[in-house]
Amino acid sequence: MRKLTAAWPVLAITVLALAGLAPAAQAAPGDIEEALGRVPGLTVVSENPAPTGYRFFKLAYTQPVDHRRPDRGTFQQRFTLLHKEFRSPTVVYTSGYNVSQSPNRSEPTQIVDGNQLSMEYRFFTPSRPDHPDWGKQLTIWQAAADQHRAVEAFKRIYPGKWLATGGSKGGMTATYFRRFFPDDVDATIPYVAPNDVINSHDRYNRFLANVGDDPACRSALKAIQRDVLTRRPEFAALAAADAAKNGYTFKTVGSADVSLEISVIDSYFAFWQYQRQSDCATIPKAGAPAAEIYAWFERVESLNTYSDQNLEVYVPYYFQAAYQLGAPESYEGYLRDLLRYPGSNVSRTFVPDSVEIPRFDHLAMPDIDFWVKSQGKRLMFVNGENDPWSAEPFKLGFGTKDSYSYTVPGGNHGARISQLPAPQAAEATNTVRRWAGLPPVSPGVSTRSAPAGFPDFDADLTMLERRRL
Repeated sequence: MRKLTAAWPVLAITVLALAGLAPAAQAAPGDIEEALGRVPGLTVVSENPAPTGYRFFKLAYTQPVDHRRPDRGTFQQRFTLLHKEFRSPTVVYTSGYNVSQSPNRSEPTQIVDGNQLSMEYRFFTPSRPDHPDWGKQLTIWQAAADQHRAVEAFKRIYPGKWLATGGSKGGMTATYFRRFFPDDVDATIPYVAPNDVINSHDRYNRFLANVGDDPACRSALKAIQRDVLTRRPEFAALAAADAAKNGYTFKTVGSADVSLEISVIDSYFAFWQYQRQSDCATIPKAGAPAAEIYAWFERVESLNTYSDQNLEVYVPYYFQAAYQLGAPESYEGYLRDLLRYPGSNVSRTFVPDSVEIPRFDHLAMPDIDFWVKSQGKRLMFVNGENDPWSAEPFKLGFGTKDSYSYTVPGGNHGARISQLPAPQAAEATNTVRRWAGLPPVSPGVSTRSAPAGFPDFDADLTMLERRRL
């Protein structure tokens, strides 16, 4: 969970350009860099190496701090662009967090073999205004408006079909974008996107109580949690040594002891989020040497997860979870006799006191849920059977058109179309291609083989999301 830092130039633009009133760019020229130079408010920060047949750019785009009040100023939002061809389909992607600095291709981009515009979510450093008003400026609508302006601007360059996608919080973001601006893209493919339409329930806890097909695995996880809390001084000493080595502090959550306790609680959720059923064999036995158990937690959920330094990059997410998104209740009842801070594992705990959180918006998620069920079209939701975030998924409804929902058997938070049973994978792949205006692929032909030079997409992004969306 390393913080991404970079120096991004501040672009001076006219009020005319910010308002989107600048003359439309002419038809895209043969050179992509020249075409980018014609987009009002866009700066090419650098062109970086890319696999053969592609060009990869780091960009900065000027966005209003408040789309409802454009006169309130601007900020620079980070983007990357993986360019293939002007006439190819284009995928707009976000993780819902920081933007990856590598030339990755999301699965829909691989399926359509197209361009990919990736964007950083507002308020994630460095895409943050100098003097942010969190309650008014960090909302799902404001973020959707960011995507709307960007897609409109880049359609000057890419006139073909457009798809929106993202995983986890990025999948939620793609869905919200489509709800508020339904005609901006031709289709939306959200991955492992939870739909916390009811913010006070025990659906997640019921899911966690029965997840997987091996009760012994669930028992082993609970046993190791209890073992750590029973031997708290031993593990606190190991965590303290690690914190001292890394310069960790714990002002936001209150103390290192609070961080340790919440991390132990979270480890059950985190295991099922990113591990697989086969990883049950790696769970240490209660009573094993502390160093062995500590090392296992480092792989699953570090006991220093909630240090100020590790939380810093995620504050915008926790703010949104406490304000509009909602979050799972803490699965901790079976540990209550060992807890010193019961009920502390809530989103507000992870937001600094300096950031004021408005009263929870109980209408935001029901509005999205109702739109999906009543008006959504060309949506494809992909979930993992064992992923806790799939405990409350988006569901299609009476008014949903040309839309699909798939669940990867035994899948976790990295569920992909390619992991579905072969008939479903082929069906979903050809649906995405149809939405992109492309012909179906022949049986047995893969569209996902990455050209040499592309890093593994999942490996580059996984550490952006530990217990967070």
